[in-house]
Amino acid sequence: MNQPACRRILLKVSGEALLGELDYGIDPKVSSRIAREVAAVVNAGVQIGIVIGGGNIFRGKGLAASGIDRITGDHMGMLATVMNALGLQDSLERAGVTTRVMSAISVREVCEDYIRRRAIRHLEKDRAVIFAAGTGNPFFTTDTAAALRAIEIGADLMIKATMVDGIYSDDPKTNPDAIRYDQISYDEVIERKLAVMDTNAIVLCRDQSMPIRIVDLNRPGELDRLIQGESVGTLVS
Repeated sequence: MNQPACRRILLKVSGEALLGELDYGIDPKVSSRIAREVAAVVNAGVQIGIVIGGGNIFRGKGLAASGIDRITGDHMGMLATVMNALGLQDSLERAGVTTRVMSAISVREVCEDYIRRRAIRHLEKDRAVIFAAGTGNPFFTTDTAAALRAIEIGADLMIKATMVDGIYSDDPKTNPDAIRYDQISYDEVIERKLAVMDTNAIVLCRDQSMPIRIVDLNRPGELDRLIQGESVGTLVS
């Protein structure tokens, strides 16, 4: 096998990605498929951190729109990401990947508190690390949490797994003439209001020169192709 193109990556997976064919919760088939993708990366010698959203269970902003206090809603969303992290941990360990869940809010009975140096140590021991509870603060998305963790752990690349194969000039589902970009700058994403990530996350990555790759995780082997150096999805740099 060729030398991997990356030494350490941060993978952002939305909570909605875990739905599969369900209306709510975690589809075990999807969780197992993601686990196999991650296992292939780990077996290739790449260290991986994962940030997972909670939108398949609770989304703080959505709860606030229904009348719940926004801060309370965001805290509920953080707890939803812990539930997703535990579910993904189970799938990863059944796929043979030693995994740790680290939470930005203290839930010590079920996972570790997030400590940067400890997280890096886990990665150095070839353990996949799932970062739960976002940043631990309300009003910040899990996209921003993913950007922050990618920078903190010294990742070579942040990967956002979406339902499309990159960034388009418009929604490819409604506009067949939408153009897919192979590469685009941080500022272009912001100026053109291309809704691929939270703006705060894009700005944070730009300021710290953290490259972002937007990929479709529904394509089998996509992560493996990426870490082997293939041009997959869209690069934001």
